[in-house]
Amino acid sequence: MSLPLPETDDVTALRARLRGHVEPPSVRRTAEAPEVEDEPWESGPVRWEVSGRAATAVAVVLVLAVAVLGVLLWRGGPGDVVVLPDTAGLTTGAPGASAPAGAAPGTSSEGATPGGEAGEGTQAPGTPTLLVHVVGEVREPGVVRLPPGSRVGDAIEAAGGAKRTADLAALNLAAPVTDGEQVRVPKPGEVALTNPQSSGGDPAGSTGGAGGGALDLNTADAATLETLPGVGPVLAERIVSHRDQHGPFASVDALQDVSGIGPATFDRLRDLVRVG
Repeated sequence: MSLPLPETDDVTALRARLRGHVEPPSVRRTAEAPEVEDEPWESGPVRWEVSGRAATAVAVVLVLAVAVLGVLLWRGGPGDVVVLPDTAGLTTGAPGASAPAGAAPGTSSEGATPGGEAGEGTQAPGTPTLLVHVVGEVREPGVVRLPPGSRVGDAIEAAGGAKRTADLAALNLAAPVTDGEQVRVPKPGEVALTNPQSSGGDPAGSTGGAGGGALDLNTADAATLETLPGVGPVLAERIVSHRDQHGPFASVDALQDVSGIGPATFDRLRDLVRVG
């Protein structure tokens, strides 16, 4: 029978050593490992970090969305503005309404303005006009259109105005003109012819003296001769050249001696010319 050993430090150490040889390692580690207390989890503010690629992708998506929205708004915007014509002045069709002179569509009053070309433009249908033949010392000789009540001065202005060589003192610029009248603006020393509605009429019915307003073959220049029917620049020069070479015409019949004047042309000119 063994006696119990007294508990001393040496005995305790021996027991522990022997127990280490007998107990499994897991038990030994548990016994030897110090107890670690769980540390409480410290909470703090959460921070989200975005990478550079993600930021670029988001920016591209936003740009595309804005572009698509702009296209949709542009296509779906208000249509073209249609400007309606102003109908405030369209009253010419009303009873009693009258359009101003030259305001009718397709009409013009330029033919009656000073300096305008002879016969330029037409007046409204039904409007009476005067056709006056202006010859002599004017810038644009020919037939001009004038409104009723026009004067000799108006006819001269419609033919481009008088030249510097014109003798306006020989004319009555305030005299009224009639349809079919011829107004001849003379040079100094020439006879002024006005109001010869009928070239072969009574000489007393005109202010041009003998000849009833016919052109004098011995004094008319080429420009004046061109105002005769059927006489162009070439034929007018031939008449002047014949007069210079053979002297003044002795009679109207001598006009047939000019080259280019045949029987038909002479018949048209017989009553329109004279010799002084």
